[in-house]
Amino acid sequence: MQDELIIEAGSSEKNYWKDIWRYRELFYILSWRDIKVRYKQTVIGTAWAVVRPLLTMIIFTVVFGRVAGMQKQTTIPYALLVLTGMLPWQFFSTALSEASNSLISNTNLVSKVYFPRLIIPASSVITSFIDFFISFGLLVIMLFIYKFGPPWQIVFLPFFIVLSFLASFGVGLYLTALNVKYRDFRYIVPFIVQFGLFISPVGWTSDRIPANWRLVYSINPISGIIDGFRWSILGEPIYWPGFMVSTIVIFIFLIVGVGYFRKTEKSFADNI
Repeated sequence: MQDELIIEAGSSEKNYWKDIWRYRELFYILSWRDIKVRYKQTVIGTAWAVVRPLLTMIIFTVVFGRVAGMQKQTTIPYALLVLTGMLPWQFFSTALSEASNSLISNTNLVSKVYFPRLIIPASSVITSFIDFFISFGLLVIMLFIYKFGPPWQIVFLPFFIVLSFLASFGVGLYLTALNVKYRDFRYIVPFIVQFGLFISPVGWTSDRIPANWRLVYSINPISGIIDGFRWSILGEPIYWPGFMVSTIVIFIFLIVGVGYFRKTEKSFADNI
């Protein structure tokens, strides 16, 4: 005997979060579709997830490490320092770019079928984990090459991975809702991603920031996540007051992002 689905006025609002669980298979379907589309008709396929951080690591090592002399300011191999910063940044930037365009890319689905729209940007962020874990394999290889053993703090790495997901998800929800209403945001997001790479501590460590500005700098949420990755993987000291500020900002973005997304969700089908 099949369950009956009864549609009542206002029931979508009341049962919204239950509907997300009810449509949980849609996460898998959309995520798998995005993965196939991303690597369809590519020359090296999923190897792009390794090539991009590898090339960035080489460029940063040459420019910042040797030319700027930053590798002399740390006892940790500079390539590892860059790569541990690149992993969370690459995940954040990829997830942000994919999530911000997710609703526009699924116009037919949004305008014709009912389901909690939040599933679409969420599945885009989840898909970005594929690239992250492939790139993480490169980090493991680099640790073996440099014979660098992670400290005991490595057990906290999953916490920082979850934190990076929340940061990407919160900002991504806000931007994707704005992108539906204001289409020029699709040009703004790449600029944000490009600019963010240079103001985030990817090619350098946060302790290079003057002490009187470091707490203010921590408003950049990805800075706390990068510091957390380096603390758990390399044993680099972490500035805990700054990390707490970054964490608070992440949850503020998450609350604002979910709130704004839910507020504008009803108009998606009309504006898209």
